[in-house]
This record gives sequence, structure tokens and C-alpha cells, in this order.
Amino acid sequence: MNNVIALLKSHRSIRKFLDRAVSQELIESLIESGQCAATSSFIQACTVIQVNDPDTRAKLRDCAADQIYVSEAPVFLVFCADMQRHRLACDMHQSPMLSGYTEQFLTASLDCALFAQNVLIGAESVGLGGCYIGALRNNIAEVDYLLKLPELVYPLFGLCLGYPDQDPEIKPRLPLPVVLKQDSYDDCSDRIFIEEYDRDVRSYYTTRTAGAIDQSWSEQISAMLIKEARPHMLSYLRDKGFLLK
Repeated sequence: MNNVIALLKSHRSIRKFLDRAVSQELIESLIESGQCAATSSFIQACTVIQVNDPDTRAKLRDCAADQIYVSEAPVFLVFCADMQRHRLACDMHQSPMLSGYTEQFLTASLDCALFAQNVLIGAESVGLGGCYIGALRNNIAEVDYLLKLPELVYPLFGLCLGYPDQDPEIKPRLPLPVVLKQDSYDDCSDRIFIEEYDRDVRSYYTTRTAGAIDQSWSEQISAMLIKEARPHMLSYLRDKGFLLK
């Protein structure tokens, strides 16, 4: 196994950080690494906002289910899918931009996710750790207001970064045959593999929480997917100029 694959397989979410600054030079180098990710049709539809102001950080923490590391991590980045600069590009050539398409929403979101993954992998390669914060979408309109986002820009998630002050176990992933299919979608054995995986996940949670959590993966997913999943997102995105057609 080469060093890159070993690094990828060692990923853990880090939520406790040392009181040690991360240099701005390193942060900017990581963002440049993010820019080198694949981008659909060279669209480059990601903008990153580095949030330094303590008051703004505290308000974003409130928006994100009071996750303490949002305000305490040495670095907090918000990744935004951004089609605003593309409108500017069209304006520069007196070309009316056709916006609002679902495909534009997909390409911007995917570009942003690929960008962010490059950033985190780069960070882990130099000894940093991090944790994505999707809970910003719990109160996405407030996050939008705090960050002064224009039309055609919306926040996908945050990322806490810093030098780790914890060493958690690696969370087990689904068995390979469940996610890697050959030639067609054959799920006839998935239930057997997931039942085996459930035992691994239950053991992982029991160890990690000293018995406070006794839950399998399928139990966790079934409990989550009987609840509404941020139903406010559709109207918000339409107000921002996305998913109109």
C-alpha cells in the first residue's frame, strides 16, 4: 500500500484540537490544492470563506447545532457553491446567462465537494485533522446572512481544521461488495453483508462511547430516514436562483 492510499484509509473526523495556530501560508496552500481538484467543464464553482471573527464563529456555532468545535477550532472554513462569478463572466462578454438549471446546481455542488476533499486530504497529509460541518444547513438562511452571500451562492458545509488533540478509532465502512458492483446493480447479497457490518459498527460505537451508544449502522440509518431532511432547503435554494428548471 502506498503512502497516499494509506493516508486515505486512515481518515478520522477530528473534533478536538491543540491550542496551536495554523499558519495562513499553509491554509492558502491547502486552498490552492483544493483548486486543483477536478472541475466540471472548467467551471470552478467553489468559493471558500475563512471565518476568523469570534462573534461570527459563535453565531455559526449556534446555526450548526451548537457544535463547540465550530467556534474553537483554529481554522474554520465555509465551502460555498458559487455561480455568481459565472454571471460576471457572461456580463463581461454581453452574453445573457441562462441560470436556474438543476444541472448547474449539481455541477456547482459536486465541484465544491471535490474541492473540499482535496483540502482535507492535503491537511491530513501535513498532520492536521478536520471535521466537516453539514449542520450549517440547519439554519442556512442565517448562515447566508452572516456571510453576506449574493444570489447564486449558497453554503454547502463548513470544515474545522487544526492539529489533533485526540486519536479516535477509524470508523468502519460498508463492506466492499456492497459498494463495488460488477457490470450491473446486483444487491442479492447486500443484506447478508450489512448484517455482518452492523455487528462491526455496534462494536465500534460501544468501544468509542464506553457503552453509551449501542447501535448498528442500519438502525442508525432507519432512525434517520423516517424524519424530514431539512425541508426548508428547496425554497431557500430557489430563492438563491437554483433548481428553478
